[in-house]
Amino acid sequence: MKNDRHWMEYALSLAKDAEKQGEVPVGAVIVKDNMVIGEGFNQPIARHDPTAHAEIQALRSACRHNENYRLPGTTLYVTLEPCIMCAGAIINARIDRVVFAAKEPKMGAVGSCFDIFNTQQLTHYVHCEHGLLAEQSSELLLNFFRQKR
Repeated sequence: MKNDRHWMEYALSLAKDAEKQGEVPVGAVIVKDNMVIGEGFNQPIARHDPTAHAEIQALRSACRHNENYRLPGTTLYVTLEPCIMCAGAIINARIDRVVFAAKEPKMGAVGSCFDIFNTQQLTHYVHCEHGLLAEQSSELLLNFFRQKR
């Protein structure tokens, strides 16, 4: 889609907000009709909550905005491949499309370690694309972890 780059850049800016707070730099934004309805970044440390991943934060924000736990007709942009927990939440929210930047070889659940979105038994199919701004996202993550070590 023509606006994918814009929204992924937005997600990267959110990832930088996470980094400023000492969190793993991952950002996510949910868009419907070319408007942001939810956004978030990693906050498990600050919130003392292992579920406070960027995608979950964005889902919570979008669901509050829509006053509904289902989000059909939406696209989620995230800077890192979703994990199992986030992939499940994305399916349950009925997100139509996910665009992620960098693959996550250790925990990725939409192609790297697992392929949750293509599990035939599930009742909802999520279209997924990856690679947009992957280099920028990967570099942000690598620099973050270099500084931690």
